[in-house]
Amino acid sequence: MLGNFTYHNPTKLLFGEDAMDMLADELAGYGQTVQLVYGGGSIKRNGIYDQVTEALKAAGKTVVEDAGVMPNPTIEKLREGVAIARENHVDFILAVGGGSVIDYAKGVAVSVHLPEDTDPWQKYWVDFDEPTCEVVPVGAVLTMVGTGSEMNCGSVITNHDAKMKVGHVFSNPDVFPKFAVLNPRFTFTLPRYQMVAGIFDIMNHITEQYFSGTDDNTSDYLSEGLMRSLVRASRIAVRDPENYEARSNIMWCATWALNTLVACGKATDWEIHMLGQAVGAHTDATHGMTLSAVALPYYRLVMPYGVEKFARFATAVWGVDPEGKTADQLAAAGLDAMEAWMREIGCVMSISELGATEDMLEAIADSTLVMQGGYHVLSRNEILEVLRESL
Repeated sequence: MLGNFTYHNPTKLLFGEDAMDMLADELAGYGQTVQLVYGGGSIKRNGIYDQVTEALKAAGKTVVEDAGVMPNPTIEKLREGVAIARENHVDFILAVGGGSVIDYAKGVAVSVHLPEDTDPWQKYWVDFDEPTCEVVPVGAVLTMVGTGSEMNCGSVITNHDAKMKVGHVFSNPDVFPKFAVLNPRFTFTLPRYQMVAGIFDIMNHITEQYFSGTDDNTSDYLSEGLMRSLVRASRIAVRDPENYEARSNIMWCATWALNTLVACGKATDWEIHMLGQAVGAHTDATHGMTLSAVALPYYRLVMPYGVEKFARFATAVWGVDPEGKTADQLAAAGLDAMEAWMREIGCVMSISELGATEDMLEAIADSTLVMQGGYHVLSRNEILEVLRESL
């Protein structure tokens, strides 16, 4: 492994079918007034809301509700949440939902104590500053897997006026959730489309960190194991969504895919996320499907610059027989195997399915940030090439 790094992850995980039994005790260690953050109301229909409010009551908390967090949380919604927190002098934020809800909660947490004349969007998602104020602690009850937001310090916010969807990975450890409750059964009622979107989001989190560097790096071996587990579990879950073993493995893979572990000692890419988030900023499409729609055209473009790692991916993850194949042929076969798996589980394979059109490509390209950590840094013409191949 090359370079120097510090690994520190302060999030406590409560995992399993009985994980909710520990929520009241966890809450006891935090402040009196809790901002309960959730989305469109599905947690009320499936009973999770009742379990959470029961735990809050048992912990003796004063609860302020903040509902209606959308799948791609907006800066307008964030400002609304900050106002709720300030008005009620919130001590703790409990996010109940998937990555969007948890991302939003972190965004509120870092913004509550900003000076009132400071714009959170400019400070955190344009200038990428770190918090210079108190960060309200956050906890999470996870109901949808994919983003890994339950054990990282990232927050993705959308600004429709600016046509930007931007993720800020904070370096301040106070932004990590203090704890996360992970009960795989909470994911059983998720629609198949959302489940598959989450599965590809997990895969792409891993590949964004895997496809970089040429050294013998332990992080890559961990990534290969996570990818093999995810592929196996995903095939079971799309056939049998209530298979506990498969859903628990998917949930655990999601958490470890993006809690900074497999990035240790590595450069990382993240260009697919930049492309996908740009598509999402213009279409408001589901995040994981924006990634699946652009992934293969991007990887086929950059493959010649990192062919040895792509060849390794083919054999280590997909079991492609290397006999009689050149490195180029092996690398291509690996991406073909990934494409077959994506189609098998039901990923979206083109941005046109998400509402993107030819006349939007220039504007999407304008919204695409260019990253430096992968095997090849895209030019603007190459960004447009990837987008056209993704239509």
